[in-house]
Amino acid sequence: MKFGSRLCTLNVGGRRFFFPAELMKRLPLSRLSRLQRCVSESELLELCDDYDRDNNEFFFDRHSEAFSFIMLYVQHGKLRFVPHMCELSFYNEMLYWGLESADLQPCCQRRLDHRMSESFVHFFPEEPPPRGPWEEPRGPEGARRRWLETVRRTFEEPTSSLLAQILASVSMLFVVISMVMLCASTLPDWKSAETLDQHRIIEAVCIGWFTTECIVRFLVSRDKCEFVRRPLNVIDLLAITPYYISVAVTMLTGENSTLQRAGVTLRILRIMRIFWLIKLARHFLGLQTLGLTLRRCHRQMATLLVFIGVAMAIFSAPAQLLEHGLDPEAGNQAYASIPAACWWVIISMTTVGYGDMFPVTVAGRVLGGVCVVSGIVLLALPITFIYHSFIQTYSELTLRATRHHRAAASSR
Repeated sequence: MKFGSRLCTLNVGGRRFFFPAELMKRLPLSRLSRLQRCVSESELLELCDDYDRDNNEFFFDRHSEAFSFIMLYVQHGKLRFVPHMCELSFYNEMLYWGLESADLQPCCQRRLDHRMSESFVHFFPEEPPPRGPWEEPRGPEGARRRWLETVRRTFEEPTSSLLAQILASVSMLFVVISMVMLCASTLPDWKSAETLDQHRIIEAVCIGWFTTECIVRFLVSRDKCEFVRRPLNVIDLLAITPYYISVAVTMLTGENSTLQRAGVTLRILRIMRIFWLIKLARHFLGLQTLGLTLRRCHRQMATLLVFIGVAMAIFSAPAQLLEHGLDPEAGNQAYASIPAACWWVIISMTTVGYGDMFPVTVAGRVLGGVCVVSGIVLLALPITFIYHSFIQTYSELTLRATRHHRAAASSR
């Protein structure tokens, strides 16, 4: 379609903006420049919400104030956020009109990066909203889908119904029982054959429950690939699989085989069942907050490790020299090597101080004091960011849990 020299009107959220057609071709907004290349009205409607041929008016159901700020950028070359508007919402408006984050002023780019890092993909992603009654197919297929959705909510959302709360309580009970049995199996009094048989029966019952629960949740999940990729489901597999591997090894090698007597492989597999404790994250908001905080603060955690690594390199070499290197024969043998001194640096910076090694020279003690003070300062810097992220994450998850509880209550 050719607009010639006609005046074009952009109606954005009820607010009109007037442009000559030639000016629209030169605007740095890809959506508007593409309007000029449309050859039919159907192509126009792919770029705008409606079009009035008589008045040459294009309608866009977008945020009018955000578009006015974008037009200020077109005129003056500086793009900033709209006051009192969410940075992510404004960024979505930018993407719609064909701008990128690089078009923002540096101060606004930092705000956007910080906001996007806070709103990164959740460690516990939310499920998509359920279908409305008008979207469900009728007949047997619709009944089957509604039944699957009910079962899914029963196993995935403990607050969705009374049955879901009962199943969640039973699951937590089995987790506690399995952990108690795992710990008790290491006691000397639990080494008798009769006790071991009882332990195996209880363990088999717990594993049977966990396996059934995992299979049912997989069968009723909306997206099987997404189910396998979710971290908590991966943890479930890591907790269940070792039991079946140990049973298979026992059946193949026998109770009195060399591998069974050594028991190294089976002991490792049995200890891996400690992952069952992470299953409690499905039911406790605190564990969910911890997981999501670690996911969001991975950069700060990496910074913390870098600080510790640099400090180990700085303090371990002088400590080894002052305590042992100057007098190898009569020096402090605990500092015989730099790797050994690195252990002293770690326990000093974290103010643990096991007492297994300590400096005896005056210079070494001065260095130790500097190491302790430096550790307090270096560890406090990134921990502040982690603390604030934890508080924010807890507030977000609490709000989300409240919304889910209200939605479940209203749907009953």
